[in-house]
Amino acid sequence: MSGPGGGAGSALTWAALREVRCAELEEAADGWGRVSNRADAARDRIEGQLLPGLRDTQKGEAVGAAVGRLRRLGMNFQYIYTECGLLRTTLNSLAHEIKTQQRVLQGALDDAAALKFTVHADGSVTYPAAGEGLVDGKPLAGGTASGIPNPGMVTPSGLVAPNPNAGKAQDIADRVAQAVRTAADADWRYTRILRSLKAQEGLDVPAATWTDAAADAAAVRQAAGSYLKDAIPHDASPAERKKWWAGLTDEQREEYLAVYPDRIGNLDGLPALVRDAANRDNLQLLMGKLEGRGDEDSATKLAALREIDRQLRTVPKVGEPPMYLLGIGDQGNGRAIVSYGNPDTARNVAAYVPGLNTSLDEEFAVGDLKRARDLSIAANQYGEPAAAITWLGYDAPQSPDGLGTLSVAAGGSADEGGQAFREFMNGMETVNENKDPHMTAIGHSYGSRTVGAATQQGGIPGVDDIVFVGSPGVGVDSADDLGVGRDHVFVGAAANDVVTKLPSKGESAVGAAEMLFGGPAAAYVFGDLVDRNDDDLWFGKDPASEAFGARRFEVGDGPPLVGKGKITVDAHSEYFDPEIDRTSVENMALIAAGRGHMIQREEPR
Repeated sequence: MSGPGGGAGSALTWAALREVRCAELEEAADGWGRVSNRADAARDRIEGQLLPGLRDTQKGEAVGAAVGRLRRLGMNFQYIYTECGLLRTTLNSLAHEIKTQQRVLQGALDDAAALKFTVHADGSVTYPAAGEGLVDGKPLAGGTASGIPNPGMVTPSGLVAPNPNAGKAQDIADRVAQAVRTAADADWRYTRILRSLKAQEGLDVPAATWTDAAADAAAVRQAAGSYLKDAIPHDASPAERKKWWAGLTDEQREEYLAVYPDRIGNLDGLPALVRDAANRDNLQLLMGKLEGRGDEDSATKLAALREIDRQLRTVPKVGEPPMYLLGIGDQGNGRAIVSYGNPDTARNVAAYVPGLNTSLDEEFAVGDLKRARDLSIAANQYGEPAAAITWLGYDAPQSPDGLGTLSVAAGGSADEGGQAFREFMNGMETVNENKDPHMTAIGHSYGSRTVGAATQQGGIPGVDDIVFVGSPGVGVDSADDLGVGRDHVFVGAAANDVVTKLPSKGESAVGAAEMLFGGPAAAYVFGDLVDRNDDDLWFGKDPASEAFGARRFEVGDGPPLVGKGKITVDAHSEYFDPEIDRTSVENMALIAAGRGHMIQREEPR
């Protein structure tokens, strides 16, 4: 086919279009697919066998150097996998578009043959005499119609040819011209893409190479839209998505993973292993994309992605849960969903929703992910496999002054986050291989408000138990309103956690305190003046109160608000740290393991 030198496929004719062997393009695509699969298998062998084997059996500086080289080799194979996968889809998509235009062309040629019209090499169509003249009754003269590639660009003349064959010939000529023009445009577009799909020389794959790969992937996605993208069931239920994925061929799955890792990796209802594979590749593309930017937001997210990537490449020690990347993205404040333990095979699955000021930054990648990891380790000691998930699938409210004021936390964030969390948990239940998995939703801080909102949108699918820690209220006034029964709602509230004592935002003293002094400390101090029963919080009834009706479990007191000459709100963030508050972690682990009846109870407020 033609190149772009003289315009968009200027040398292509209908005869050449008819003779294009799309099967050869598809065979070439299959070849690149085989290379991609081999690279993927080699990467898996390095990361799943060679690296763990070295770490477990060998010691010394030489081993460290070997590990570094193997990791670089693994990255190279990952790059080969990505680029060869893009090549395969580019060739298949080109074949798909050319075959479509070949069908249009053949239909026009068949119609011409049936009417005994002649299609010339330049695409014009000669038609015979037909009809009757108004004066002499003789057949009207035939003629030749030239095709218009883009009929919509031509203003109708208003004249009607008297020969009835003229209109039919014009239609055939237009269809031939449109097929040739569309195929030529595709040829030109894909030629540019194929020329860009090449690696730098050398054995290393630096960040700049991944930046180029991100641009390559974006170009292929745009070009292959009609070939793959439109079929992804974004608006379907998790069960329908699961069925869609199961119905694809292996080749189709490989193409979706190569070209749309961002969409497949974040599609609720797909298996964890599929999402993890897609997101690990998308992680590299995201880092490459952000590398090419210089703004502060991109730098913040890039630091988080690099830390997540580092953790994913770290071989877990014996007894530690494997890490699965179930979601990743740079939209809004950033997205990241990480599971410790396979949520598809685990009998017990717990998902933790963080709260106010959480975003995709390095602090999240280190601290919030560790919370799920520690919980998974603690829950797995009870015999049945457990997976614990950190779910940052929404834009948590951001306050400019640290913990700040909850006045920034409007209900909209919780409602939107609650809907996304419901769908995610629905997906977890759909793909879990156990007949009746035990699932727990855990909300911390504003995350408890988000979990509460999820329960008000038809309940959270599959969830048996709900846990709130450090909660400023959950949007309802009774545990009975959460859809799982009050005996399955658990609350941890540290004595010195000021967020669990913030009075209702409607109380004037609190409003005055916020305006004058700002932040939770002022609300805490002034709030006691008007909220003597301590059961009305910022987002409704205190979940730790007797009136709410949940089961309160024991946690550490946490450091006092004022100590060592300064104000600290550390008590709000220690619930998940086994070194500081082992009691809290053990109680949440018991709940996550389906043993809520064994928790250490604490009297409600």
